[in-house]
Amino acid sequence: MPDYSTFTKALETAEGQPENVFDALYRLTDETIGVKLFTMMSFDFPAGVAGRFYSNMPDAYPVSGTKPVNTTDWARQVLQERQVFVANNIEGIAEVFYDHELIKSLGCESVINIPVVIGGNVIGTINCLHEADYYTEDKVAAAVALKLPGAVCFLLKERHKTMGTV
Repeated sequence: MPDYSTFTKALETAEGQPENVFDALYRLTDETIGVKLFTMMSFDFPAGVAGRFYSNMPDAYPVSGTKPVNTTDWARQVLQERQVFVANNIEGIAEVFYDHELIKSLGCESVINIPVVIGGNVIGTINCLHEADYYTEDKVAAAVALKLPGAVCFLLKERHKTMGTV
């Protein structure tokens, strides 16, 4: 079971919101399952778009703009069936992500995408990438513990967006 104390402390702190909580989830994820590249994406299904709102590597994966949500096997599994997606080699990543060459150049050849579900709807994904064959069954099982703090981050992002601070 992960230690949520640092995440909780970041959530309770007034300064640096919401980025300090996003940073705390990144650190919690690294402690829980390990991660090289960590991003969070939100999904707006009525508009048909996805947007990255956090990245631990903003030079390679910036936080800006939106992109269309494509109807792929990945989208079916993660967004419709609300199931975790795992690929443990670059070939598996290349089947679903057009930016597989950039991913590989960052030393990443494994991915786990964790859907964050609130009220029966996927509101976003926590995306973790690491070296080849990294995300074992044990790490995938442990990743479930990230859904609740992930949901807090997505709700915090929406709160700050509504308030005009994100």
